Amino acid sequence: MKSKEEILRGIINNIQDVDKIVMDKAKERMDSLAKPLNSLGKLEEISIRLSGITGKIKNTLDKRAIIIMCADNGVVEEGVSSCPQSVTLSQTINFTKGFTGVAVLAKANNTDLKVIDIGINSDLKHPLVINKKIRKSTNNISRENAMTYEEAIEGILVGVEAVKNVKDNGYKIIGVGEMGIGNTTTSSSVLASLIDLDVEELVGRGAGLLDEAYSNKISIVKKAIEINKPKKDDPIDIIAKVGGFDIAGMTGVFLGAAYYKIPVVIDGLISVVSALLAFKLNSKVREYMFTSHASKEKGFKFAMNELNLEPILNLNMGLGEGSGCPLAFSIMDSACAAMNNMATFKDAEINDSYLDELRKINNTY
Repeated sequence: MKSKEEILRGIINNIQDVDKIVMDKAKERMDSLAKPLNSLGKLEEISIRLSGITGKIKNTLDKRAIIIMCADNGVVEEGVSSCPQSVTLSQTINFTKGFTGVAVLAKANNTDLKVIDIGINSDLKHPLVINKKIRKSTNNISRENAMTYEEAIEGILVGVEAVKNVKDNGYKIIGVGEMGIGNTTTSSSVLASLIDLDVEELVGRGAGLLDEAYSNKISIVKKAIEINKPKKDDPIDIIAKVGGFDIAGMTGVFLGAAYYKIPVVIDGLISVVSALLAFKLNSKVREYMFTSHASKEKGFKFAMNELNLEPILNLNMGLGEGSGCPLAFSIMDSACAAMNNMATFKDAEINDSYLDELRKINNTY
């Protein structure tokens, strides 16, 4: 029987490229629509990229979900958050009641929430929360490793499994969200372990910290990296040493999306850091990723730069939870509508020969 690490390595190594042939055909159709070439901008790029993932030129995104990984972090003992740890559990339950920011936005955009307890510091069981708890909270990263290497692998596999479940249930697109007090500290620690920038440039104020607490948070991130010495070339080691169970699960969702060929949307800082971890494990994962909004958190833009991605929206948001994803789904719906329903020049009985020369040089997506 294969070990969990062997199973995960097999998944990582068997992620396939998107279908470039179908993308070329989608590009041909987009260029045949009755409009100036490239006049729909990012909507054209989105619809063509979706075609490469699904293998279909025309797509619909009528069944969508946000997978929310919920876990606690031992580093909250160091005063790195303005919120008490109990908020993790409270908000996890509130997701199921439809009270939170992401829940309201999801409902407004015809999106389901899949809420997963991957490490909340509580024994509470809830019928609408999927119990995949590895254990109650990670360790305090300013004193020791967040988790074992084996636990990091287990967490990643929870995310992969979550994608399989939604794909098997007919969902056509997913977003990636989280809930975990202290996770801007862990995600900043992960990001600082992945890229060569000063910690001060990467650490933000999270849910809102005054100057003294903010300085302490920067010091804790530095201390966590110094004590645990995460290996830059081993993303799983980084998760295990300075990450969180939520980050492990989210990394698995991005890997699973590529493995099971389903488009996946990035939310804010914790989400994009998890996307970057997945990218470092297999760069093909990037082709399955779409962005939502530009998070206010300091490290967000640096992670996006590493992925060579740009946000679709800039709404000055910094909520997290996956709240940007349903907004992106709406934009992506419009991209599909254009590809699926606009008339071609032929349909509209317009002679488009004047575009022939432009089409020869317009061969990129």
